[in-house]
Amino acid sequence: MDKLVIEGGVPLSGEVVISGSKNAVLPILAATLLTDEPCIIKGAPFLRDTNTMLKILRSLGKDYSFHRDNIVVTSSKTHNFVADYKLVSTMRASFCVLGPLLGKLRKAKVSLPGGCIIGIRPVDLHLKGLRQLGTDIDIEGGYVVAKAKNLKGASIYLGGEFGSSVLATDNIMMAAVLAKGKTIIESSACEPEVVDLAEFLIKMGAKIRGHGTPTIEIEGVKELHGAEHKIIPDRIEAGTFMIASLITKGNITLRNVNIQHQSALLDKLKEAGATIHKDGDCLTVTAKRQLKPVNVTTLPYPGFPTDMQAQMMSLMSVTPGISIITEKVFQDRFMHVAELNRMGARIQREGPHAIIEGVKRLSGASVMASDLRASASLVLAGLVAKGKSTVSRIYHLERGYENFDEKLRRLGARIWREKE
Repeated sequence: MDKLVIEGGVPLSGEVVISGSKNAVLPILAATLLTDEPCIIKGAPFLRDTNTMLKILRSLGKDYSFHRDNIVVTSSKTHNFVADYKLVSTMRASFCVLGPLLGKLRKAKVSLPGGCIIGIRPVDLHLKGLRQLGTDIDIEGGYVVAKAKNLKGASIYLGGEFGSSVLATDNIMMAAVLAKGKTIIESSACEPEVVDLAEFLIKMGAKIRGHGTPTIEIEGVKELHGAEHKIIPDRIEAGTFMIASLITKGNITLRNVNIQHQSALLDKLKEAGATIHKDGDCLTVTAKRQLKPVNVTTLPYPGFPTDMQAQMMSLMSVTPGISIITEKVFQDRFMHVAELNRMGARIQREGPHAIIEGVKRLSGASVMASDLRASASLVLAGLVAKGKSTVSRIYHLERGYENFDEKLRRLGARIWREKE
């Protein structure tokens, strides 16, 4: 197992190409279960999570090849409807095979999911929506066992305690495309990754309208065919490199960015005093003067993304003044606070709020990653800290960032891997 070692204090500069979206490629790969024809996925990021999803597909009767950033998914002669605990338990997004298995085979047995420890994320909305489509569902031995003689369109409300659910929207949309009649999903997730999945399904022959809005309409079809699709850029990776530029007082140009997906983050960075230049699908981010503190509240899209909360906290920890970050999506997503404080940050948690008093500098320390985005926040802190930092458990980081340390080195960071 590797750890990252970082010597901070180097302003980063240069260009970085943003990879395809992790949160888009995983449900799109799951959607290939809806057809026996080949599917070509372009711009796929080479990640631990991508490989986990491909292993799950193989266990369910798919074959694949992964060359550079292109994945070709084909079908073998056998169809399996059981998604095993050993694979599903390592990655929450793998639960989205439930919808396409039901749509194609009318039966599924999928382990309850695992993933990062960032708060309770129940699957009740998934099961509620699938039941309304005509599915019989039981929980047996840690598995969701689902059967449906026929799937019938229905009006489904997906609002939950913490807003809409991206994965629940994905699962229900994938089951509904092969259901009889019309399905209307109210309070559906509006995230760009949901839109990307819908666009892929439409290329496969699905009839979907309203994706990207709180109301999605789906007219079921008898079958879907193969398709070719390019994954959208990863908006969270892009946001992480924006903050890497600002926290090191650097000058980074990001290529392959969908700027429309970054509105909430860009608004807060500009409020903090960042200079941002847009040119097509490129962004150049710099801090020409001392940044000032801002208050941030995470919300479902198009609000400020919860997946950028930890990185923003690292930036605010070295920004003079008081800032407050409020987490409204995952109630326990503050595991990084204690580790940042070990590096000299002054952060106090009060319920869903983190109160941050900016310090002049952080100090290098040995810290431990608890989840994917916390890992990124600790690396960012290490880039600006005085002295040497080590970040352990970077397998979390590898779940969602493609060649993160290599990309940082190309920008001038002093960062390398060592064995634990």
